[in-house]
Amino acid sequence: MSDASPLAASQKIPVTVLTGYLGAGKTTLLNRILTEPHGKRYAVIVNEFGEIGIDNDLVIGADEEVFEMNNGCVCCTVRGDLIRILDGLVKRRGKFDAIIVETTGLADPAPVAQTFFVDQDVGEAARLDAVVTVADAKWLSDRLSDAPEAKNQIAFADVILLNKADLVSADDLDRVEGQIRAINPYARLHRTERCTIPLDQVLDRNAFDLSRILDIEPDFLEEGHHHHHDDQMQSVSAKIDGPVDPEKFMPWLSNLTQVQGADILRCKGIVAFPDEPKRFVFQGVHMILDGDVQGDWGADEPRVSRVVFIGRNLDPEAIRQEFYACKA
Repeated sequence: MSDASPLAASQKIPVTVLTGYLGAGKTTLLNRILTEPHGKRYAVIVNEFGEIGIDNDLVIGADEEVFEMNNGCVCCTVRGDLIRILDGLVKRRGKFDAIIVETTGLADPAPVAQTFFVDQDVGEAARLDAVVTVADAKWLSDRLSDAPEAKNQIAFADVILLNKADLVSADDLDRVEGQIRAINPYARLHRTERCTIPLDQVLDRNAFDLSRILDIEPDFLEEGHHHHHDDQMQSVSAKIDGPVDPEKFMPWLSNLTQVQGADILRCKGIVAFPDEPKRFVFQGVHMILDGDVQGDWGADEPRVSRVVFIGRNLDPEAIRQEFYACKA
């Protein structure tokens, strides 16, 4: 984890990972991105072009793996390796503004998200902007009980579209939202019909800047803020009013994710270091961490250090006490 990469985080190509269980509405959202006159050029990577039903009338020209759309977007299929396609796209930087990766409905988003930390070339040129999960309001409850992938997709999300909201009653919608919040209290949640949503609510969210989350939900790290609980999935948060000692904090974070990484689906944080004017922002997927300093602390802004872990079989009290021990 370092900020030694050639590009600052703000200059890297933002990548949105689009996930959701079969039939939730990912293709509907993807087709909107590929047709709306948003003035942005997206490179879209889809798992299998033939399956997702993109209207051929939208496609201008196609070679084996790259399809150009009427509105300037580019569509690629992942028949081969995601890293290989990303490497190819990175070499074409300047031709598009952002990358969208659509996963299969049965996929755990973790391996896709990890790609941006594991491959050095990809990691230096691109940054994971957000994981967006489309959830089916009518069937999500069933899937959460019988499909672990569906639960992982919710846990990983930074933005959740509770889609097909028009097909269920208001009470059912509230109940499903409660189930989502029990798994992931931190994601931005939108109720949608046919994935109708302003695209700036989904794309270029910079969701891994925790200050963005605090803008959305300022008290999300306060104790006792969460009323929902999922027996299998936990979210653990902690904060220190002041800086942490990097000599203690970095080894602790590294050790925690190495030892318990299989159970930590996502972690993120924004911490202050003594004598460092910028925030240190980190995020992780399982054992893989990425972080650098970005954005100055405001002159009047309290330098509060915050961490969040979402996963299974975690010991919240131990994690909090170990984090508190890192206080500078």
